Amino acid sequence: MTRVFLSSSSPRRRMLLEQAGVPFEWADPGVDDSRLTPGEVTPPQWVASLAFLKASAGLLCLPASEPGLRWVSLGADTLVLKAGDLVGQPRSPGEAGEIIRRLRNGTHHVLTGVAIIDPRTGDRHMLVDKATVHVGDLSDEVIDRYVASGGWRGKAGGYNLHERLHEGWPIEFEGDDTTIVGLPMGRLLPMLTRLGVDTGAAV
Repeated sequence: MTRVFLSSSSPRRRMLLEQAGVPFEWADPGVDDSRLTPGEVTPPQWVASLAFLKASAGLLCLPASEPGLRWVSLGADTLVLKAGDLVGQPRSPGEAGEIIRRLRNGTHHVLTGVAIIDPRTGDRHMLVDKATVHVGDLSDEVIDRYVASGGWRGKAGGYNLHERLHEGWPIEFEGDDTTIVGLPMGRLLPMLTRLGVDTGAAV
């Protein structure tokens, strides 16, 4: 039997796994990727590298082994790509406001990379999924009110898709909505099944 160890502090990733019925444990890997720069790599390579870094850090936090049970470490990272520039999580209210203003009235892409490591064999399984998001007009008042709420904290691009759609923001998207939220479940669940994880009726 294989279980997932989610190397992430993201409540949205936990929610996606819970909704899919995937058995897992989790912990914050303690990786501060804001201190890192991509260098000469493509955006998909960079987001995959960050996911692998987090999955690797998760290997140090795995629960104790039990007979008949093995763990795999899952790391993920999500980035926004706007006009060729990578956008991560805002670090301040001012930066959050700048990012949202840059995203309004335009199109951007969301990339989520996933890495799964099997500590027993050293095997690694990786994927990168992309979705496209179109944001309509948002007034400065709406943006300022959102920034003051603190809802941008811990979110790539400063927003959560489902929350903003619920609030009536003019957003349309193409691709898997879970990729935008933080875990591309459409591609991840079949991968977990192949690794022996019981994904229930979600597959």
